Amino acid sequence: MVQTLAMSLEAAPAAGRQASSRWSHPVIVPLIYSILLIIGQLIIHRHVTDYVGPDNDDAMRLVEVRDFLAGQGWFDMMQYRLGLDGGTLMHWSRFIDLPIAGLILFFRMFFSAEGAEAAALTVWPLMLIMPLMFFMSTAGRRMGGVEGMHFSLILTALFVLISARFVPGSIDHDNVQLGLVALTVAMLVDESHRPRSFVIAAIALAVQLGIGAETTPFVAVVCMAVACLWAWDGEVFAPAARAFSLTLTIAVSAAFFSLVPPRFYAMVTCDNLSLGFYSIISAGCVSLLLSTLFASRLSRSWRIAVLAGNGIAVAATILAIAPQCLRNPLADLDPMLVEFWLSRVTEAQPILSVFRSQPDAFGAYYVTGVLAMLVCLFRILRGDRVRLHAVLWALIAINWAIALIQVRGSEFSNLLAIAPLALLLAELRRISAADSENVAAAFFYIVMTLISVPAVWAVGGAIGNKGIANSFNSTATNTAEEEVNCASKEALAPIAGLEPGVISAPSNMGAPLLRFTPHRTLSGPYHRDPDGMLTELNIGLAKPQQAEALLREAHVTMIAFCKGDPQTQLVLEKSPQGLYAQLSAGRVPIYLEPIPVPAQSEVEFFRFKPQD
Repeated sequence: MVQTLAMSLEAAPAAGRQASSRWSHPVIVPLIYSILLIIGQLIIHRHVTDYVGPDNDDAMRLVEVRDFLAGQGWFDMMQYRLGLDGGTLMHWSRFIDLPIAGLILFFRMFFSAEGAEAAALTVWPLMLIMPLMFFMSTAGRRMGGVEGMHFSLILTALFVLISARFVPGSIDHDNVQLGLVALTVAMLVDESHRPRSFVIAAIALAVQLGIGAETTPFVAVVCMAVACLWAWDGEVFAPAARAFSLTLTIAVSAAFFSLVPPRFYAMVTCDNLSLGFYSIISAGCVSLLLSTLFASRLSRSWRIAVLAGNGIAVAATILAIAPQCLRNPLADLDPMLVEFWLSRVTEAQPILSVFRSQPDAFGAYYVTGVLAMLVCLFRILRGDRVRLHAVLWALIAINWAIALIQVRGSEFSNLLAIAPLALLLAELRRISAADSENVAAAFFYIVMTLISVPAVWAVGGAIGNKGIANSFNSTATNTAEEEVNCASKEALAPIAGLEPGVISAPSNMGAPLLRFTPHRTLSGPYHRDPDGMLTELNIGLAKPQQAEALLREAHVTMIAFCKGDPQTQLVLEKSPQGLYAQLSAGRVPIYLEPIPVPAQSEVEFFRFKPQD
C-alpha cells in the first residue's frame, strides 16, 4: 500500500485526461460548483434578518464605506467618530472599500439607499466564491489532473460552507485574502515554472500586503520559497525568480504609493502596509533580482552563499527600519485591554484557550493542517515531487503556527491543506477503483476523505463531547443565551434621532453605534483605539464621583449601558462599587438623566449633565 501511495504523480494529469470532457473543462466545472455553492449559501442563510454580517468588522467596514461615499478622501483613513477627540486612524485598506462602494453606487440606480447597501453586501461575499473556486480548481488540476481538480473543488466547497467569510453580509477583508492566498498557491504549483505564473503570484502577494497584515508571514514564506528554489535550481528557475522579484518590487511599490499618503511615507506601522513592510519586501526582491541576473550560473554552493548574503541584507533592513515589526503588534497593549478585551476575542485565542473553551471545534481548527503537513512530509521523504511538497508544507506550517497563537490562522491553514489532501484523495480513489475487491484500500480511502474535512472534526467533536442529542440542544441553548440585544437598530433607536454627541459604551457596541446613529463613540474593538477603550473601561470601573470627572474630561454627552454585554459583565465583577455596578442596581447618579426607551429594551441610555 505504501509503495502504491508513493508512486510518482507525473502520471496524474494523464489519468485525469481519461475522464469525460464534460466534467474536465477548467472553466465550466468550477463555474458549476460555484453556482451551486452560491445557491446553497442563499438557501442556508435565507432567514437572516440583517444584511450586515454579525462580526463587528462587517459593520465597521460599512461605516468606512459610507464615509468614503460621502466624500472622505482616498488617503484619509481617520474614523472621526471613533475614540477620543480627533478620532482614530484606522489600518484598513481602500482596496476593499472601493469595490463595495462601487456595488452600492450601482445598486442605487435600482433601490433605495438601504436597499442598495443590502444588495451590495449580499452580492460581494458571494461574488468572491467564484474566484476562490476557480483558483483552487486550478491548483488541484495542476497537481492531480481532473480528479485532483474535483477533489479540490469538493473540499473547497465544504470549506466555504462552514466558513463565516463567504456568507451574505460578510464584507471584512478576510474573504478577499483567502482568495488571494488560493491564487498564489495555484500559481506556485505550476511545476513548469512559467514566468507568467510567478508574475501573477507576485501581484497577488502585493495586493495582500495592501489589504492587511494578516498574511504578511505567508508573503514572507512565499518569497523565501522562491529564493530557495532559485538557489537550488539556478538557471533553470532563474526566469521565474526574476519575473517574480521584479513584478513584486513594482507591484508593492504601486500598492504603497496608492494607499499611503505622502505625510506617512516615513511612518512605520506593523499592522498595515507602511515603510516597514515596503522596505523589507523591496530589499529582498531587489537582492533576488540582482542574484538571478548575475549569480544564476554559479555553482549551487555559491548560490546558497549568495542567498545567505541576501538574507543578511534583509535582516539588516528590518533591524534598521522596522525592528518593532518582529514582535506581535498587539504585544504593547495595556494589560487592562488584554484582560477586558483581547483575551475575550474568539479569533484571537491561542491553542490552549481554544482547547479549554471550544473543545468541540478544536479538531476542526488544527487537525486538518497537521494531516496535510504529514502528507507533504511523507512525500518529501519518499522523493515524490519534493520541491512542490516542500513549498506546500512551508505555507501550511506558517499559517498553522500562527493558529497556535491566534486561532484565526487556522482558516488559512485549512484552505492551504486542501491542495495536498486533494492530490492524496485523487490517488486513493484511483487505487480503490483499480481493485474493487481490496477492502483495505476502500476503507483507507473513505477514512482519509472524512478526516480531510474540518467540518467532520467539528461534528465529531460536538458528538464526542456532548452526545448526539445534547450537541444539538446545547447549541440551540447557547445561541439563545448569547443573543443579547445590545446593538441592534431597534435597541439603539432611542438615540438615533438626537443631536450628535459623544457616547461612552462597551467596545462591542462601538461599530453598531457608528452604523445606526450619528454619534461618536469612545470605544470600538480595535487596537488602534486603545485610549478610547481605556477611557470607557475606567468610566465603568470608577466610583460614580470619579466617573463624573472622567466623563467630563472625555466630553461625553451620553452613556449607553447594556447589562447583558459580556465586557460590561466583567466590569461589574471587577468593580462592585463602580458606575456600571450602580447603574446595574438601579442607582443612577444625579449627573445622569435617563433617556426614555421602550419597556422591553435591554439598553439604557443616560444623558450626562455634569454638576456645576
